[in-house]
Amino acid sequence: MIKLTILNMRKFTILQPENKGFNYKMFDTYFILGLEHIVNLKGYDHIIFLITLCAVYKVKEWKPLLILVTAFTIGHSLTLVLATLDYMHINAKLIEVLIPVTILISAIINIIYPTQRKLMAVKYGLALFFGLIHGLGFSNYLSMLLSKEHSLVMPLFGFNTGVEGGQILIVITILLISYMILRCTSVKFRDWVFLLSGMGIGTSLIMIIDRI
Repeated sequence: MIKLTILNMRKFTILQPENKGFNYKMFDTYFILGLEHIVNLKGYDHIIFLITLCAVYKVKEWKPLLILVTAFTIGHSLTLVLATLDYMHINAKLIEVLIPVTILISAIINIIYPTQRKLMAVKYGLALFFGLIHGLGFSNYLSMLLSKEHSLVMPLFGFNTGVEGGQILIVITILLISYMILRCTSVKFRDWVFLLSGMGIGTSLIMIIDRI
């Protein structure tokens, strides 16, 4: 039995599986850790990326946004698993710099092409690639948690599911906030896109400079 103190300093007890059945306690533990990792404001780089990713979409455009987020999910799930299982070795500091770079590129594309849907195929490819980078960032954190685990399957499944749950909550929240602001105020959609994307550019540049 191992005690972990993480994020909000709550203690979680990680139980090793005693049988081959579904270990609900271990799944719940890592699900919570994954969820808290993505929504924790201390890890705001991933949140800023999702805000930038969603900036050019309205609630009624949820389908292309869903595909975009799915591409991002596939990318970060792949590298999260490969890096955690020690099949990939990439400098952690480089990844920490590349994550805000993904925010910067996404924000610039938003400003240049705020309503351009002909670039969706390109955006899907970028979302997949950016997901690969963010997954490596997730893996650095998860690897520290798994250092004393005998089995990695359930922790990986639980943590990744928790990350996805948190990601969905963030995307839904962004869409609802955008909907309320655009509907209840005189703010125009293009101005809203510029505001969110400008925030993404400013924040990402600060992070890049700080991490170099």
